[in-house]
Amino acid sequence: MNFLPKLLQGIAFIPTIVNSIEGLFGSHSGEQKKESAISFVAAALQLTEAVSNREIVDEIKFKEGLGKIIDGTVACLNASSWSRVDIKK
Repeated sequence: MNFLPKLLQGIAFIPTIVNSIEGLFGSHSGEQKKESAISFVAAALQLTEAVSNREIVDEIKFKEGLGKIIDGTVACLNASSWSRVDIKK
């Protein structure tokens, strides 16, 4: 299964993706930023291709899982010194 290494690599970049989206869409709602992050990760993982190749059998649950990873990443970043950066200037 070639998808697993791609998935793990994609997950490794989630903190960077979250940070970038916060910088780009800081004034948007948390849900909008989360959807943007999910879309970006899905594109990076070539989600449509993985679904058509049956590497992902339930796209909705997969995206829910990505959302949970993103929520956890945001919680960790907010609990760290990263959250002290005033990006609302």
